[in-house]
Amino acid sequence: MRPTLSDQDHEEVSAAIAAAEAGTSGEIVTLVAPCSDPYRDVAALYAAAAMLVVPAKLALLPQGWIDWASGVVLGWNPEWERGALMLAILLFQLIAFGLVRAILLHRPLLVALTPRGVKARRVRGRAVAHFRAACEGRTAGRTGILIYLSLLERRAEIVADQAIASKVSGEIWGEAMAAMVDEIGEGRVGHGMALAVEKVGAVLAEHLPRSTTDTNELPDRLIEL
Repeated sequence: MRPTLSDQDHEEVSAAIAAAEAGTSGEIVTLVAPCSDPYRDVAALYAAAAMLVVPAKLALLPQGWIDWASGVVLGWNPEWERGALMLAILLFQLIAFGLVRAILLHRPLLVALTPRGVKARRVRGRAVAHFRAACEGRTAGRTGILIYLSLLERRAEIVADQAIASKVSGEIWGEAMAAMVDEIGEGRVGHGMALAVEKVGAVLAEHLPRSTTDTNELPDRLIEL
């Protein structure tokens, strides 16, 4: 899943950043990612669970079905030897593992099946990683702030550098994130990001007003991964 952002979206976000930074010494960076994690471990866990279910399912099959299948495979008067029986069960388990793993190659389905808490931690972790790479310590007054959006999870995170985090608690950003996610749900990604920038800028202007010596230190544009 790739971000589908037009030139107009980029212009709207850039204008919102410029307007917000006109009233604050904070430096706002916006970043949109298609997804925050491949969730391969989650897919592997579902596939492993499918393997474990196979023996239980086989044990619940009617004896008539088992006799019929045994006749098809072994012919008349079939008798399963222990080794052959274990091999058959293992084969069914491998088929179950491969089938579930193949189905979960469809990333939207995999993300939908991933527990909400896991997605929240992965998105937050990726946001922090991008913040460290793009914002942290890159301004003279440590006034950088990242607005991060992960599209497939439909989750947003705001990560602030030391000068901002020391004055503004993380809960304050909830309104900005809610406004952004609401717009994204309607398919207006660029507008949602611009709204978030506007609300973040208002908070920054209150707690970190622009100084006379302030300079623009980080790019005023929307970054797509």
